[in-house]
Amino acid sequence: MKIFSGTANPQLARNIVQFLGCELGGADIETFPDGETFVKLLENVRGEDCYIVQSVCGQPNERLMEMFIMMDAMKRASAARITAVIPYYGYARQDRKDQPRVPITAKLVANLLVAAGANRVLALDLHAQQIMGFFDIPVDHLHGSPVMVKYLRTKDLKNPIVDSPDAGGVKQAYAYSQMLGCGLAIVAKQRKGPSEVEAFSVIGDVRDCDVIMVDDLVSTCGTLVAASQILEKNGARDIYAAVTHGLVSEKGAERLRQSHIKELIITDSVPQKSYPGVQITVLSVAEIIGEAIRRIHNNQSVTSLFKL
Repeated sequence: MKIFSGTANPQLARNIVQFLGCELGGADIETFPDGETFVKLLENVRGEDCYIVQSVCGQPNERLMEMFIMMDAMKRASAARITAVIPYYGYARQDRKDQPRVPITAKLVANLLVAAGANRVLALDLHAQQIMGFFDIPVDHLHGSPVMVKYLRTKDLKNPIVDSPDAGGVKQAYAYSQMLGCGLAIVAKQRKGPSEVEAFSVIGDVRDCDVIMVDDLVSTCGTLVAASQILEKNGARDIYAAVTHGLVSEKGAERLRQSHIKELIITDSVPQKSYPGVQITVLSVAEIIGEAIRRIHNNQSVTSLFKL
């Protein structure tokens, strides 16, 4: 087994190999003056089971091309199997035609991964479950909820209730509520634009409750902040947000500073930075990804790791 890392999130890759008790594979990744990416593997991969850890974030186009080139290098070096380990699957929000003449980019990325040489994909909290069906190769879909729930159980929450900030996340929120043994609420919203959200009603009673909003990703924080405002108006006490992929922008950080959200809990699926005045807790998913890699390599069942 050989595990390599792209440049998107090398710290997560180092944490994964530390958990597995092995070394990170050597690769020389350079950018030529004209912007082209060059990759050279610094060790033999002939007949090896290879894994590339690369989140599609920051500069998603660069990250994807880098991963494709690494796969091609492995394929031409006679690797036995290539697994794309994608903690954050970029372009996942473009998973359907919701207006005329637009692409389904999540499917395009899936096709490109297979064309580049991926034999299987290991992903964490895809934006939509149906993205697994975009691939004609095996996809192992992990969830960040076990890591989140373990942390939430250590907090002294008074009368907790799980909330989905939009109708699309109800299934995920219900799974969290079952694991935490508490109730469920839903905020209905109307999106006015890519970064503008208007929340308008709450389904469920949140009065005098500590509310845990759960979602798969956050960037501009429009959905979370709009939901927190209406929850606060409906009598919620403390409001927490548990989100797997924390792609917080400067605009999102400013919204969080002015919001009623007490703590934002995210994972290290993408590199994180701190924002003054914003309480962000980062949990590591290295162990759950590392355990999945170990089981895939040993041809063992990974079903238990899928469970919410």
